[in-house]
Amino acid sequence: MGPIMAVQINESLTDEATWGLVEKLREKGLRLEAGASGRRQEGGPLEGKTVVLTGTLPELTREKAAALVKSAGGKVTSSVSKKTDYVVAGDNPGSKLAKAEKFGTEILDEAGLRELVGGDA
Repeated sequence: MGPIMAVQINESLTDEATWGLVEKLREKGLRLEAGASGRRQEGGPLEGKTVVLTGTLPELTREKAAALVKSAGGKVTSSVSKKTDYVVAGDNPGSKLAKAEKFGTEILDEAGLRELVGGDA
């Protein structure tokens, strides 16, 4: 970040209107704290592993599934490659599943993902 951007961010964060907006967003349920959903955990069962999500999972939204992967130390990407360790496939997975099969990537369902990250996560 350069000096101009730093000044702009500082000005924005000291502006009352900005804080009013932040409070309105908090009231609507926005969480601003860094947590498991935003950062990869070190030392988890998926540390160093790359996961691709495809299709519709029975219970988890894509965001919650991604947060689960990150909380277990994994990285979520949007496309399958030879470097992909796991593909989590739900209903209507599309071409990502076929590509994973072509590469011999391990394919999991939602239950398999939950088991991999440590039970009923």
